[in-house]
Amino acid sequence: MSSENMSSFENGQVLLFNKPLYWTSFDLVNKVRIIIKSNLGLGKIKVGHAGTLDPLASGLLIICTGRATKRIEDFRDLDKEYVAKLHFGETTPSYDLETEINGRFPVEQISENSVITALKGFLGENDQVPPVHSAKMIKGKRAYEFARKGIHQEMSPVKVFFREVELIKYGIPDTTIRILCSKGTYIRSFARDLGKALGSGAYLSSLERTAIGPYLVKDAFSIEKFENIIKELKQN
Repeated sequence: MSSENMSSFENGQVLLFNKPLYWTSFDLVNKVRIIIKSNLGLGKIKVGHAGTLDPLASGLLIICTGRATKRIEDFRDLDKEYVAKLHFGETTPSYDLETEINGRFPVEQISENSVITALKGFLGENDQVPPVHSAKMIKGKRAYEFARKGIHQEMSPVKVFFREVELIKYGIPDTTIRILCSKGTYIRSFARDLGKALGSGAYLSSLERTAIGPYLVKDAFSIEKFENIIKELKQN
């Protein structure tokens, strides 16, 4: 193991990872930190991520090490691209699969053309109400802390921007959509709002973040591949 290998992570690396489904963003950051420290003999090293992904989402997460952690805010400000699968005709309190179904709605009026028309209405700036089951701060606590205790809190709308919204695969009850949007956009809220726009209900059944600015998930490490590379560095 060379001192150059160790210092590169301390000086700062920007790493692209494909976050596994069900992992939290912190789980991945912690795993990366453990791999680097245990294999390269570093006592302490800063590791952080640029833009949280929910446990029920997979895809691109940018992780910075060492001095590169000072650049995290730059990455958080970049546009994000997602591929989302929406389930029409039902709703959940969290707008995804985290909670049980709490409402059922008609879907007979939905067609491929009506979905395409509704999607066009999202383009540009929107006032979006975040999910009550989210990490949004309210009165010094995360919104989901109130929601899980059954305490109602009014969520204030935030300004978000949809640059591209494309129908990839139409179906009932499941439809797949590609979304290019500004930071701070909740795709779960988009699912809720699209369901309403179509006179029905909808929730997010799966989500993959495919890009952050110019950075693509196809160029990202799996955690297994990254660990193998670091172990090879240890032997050199």
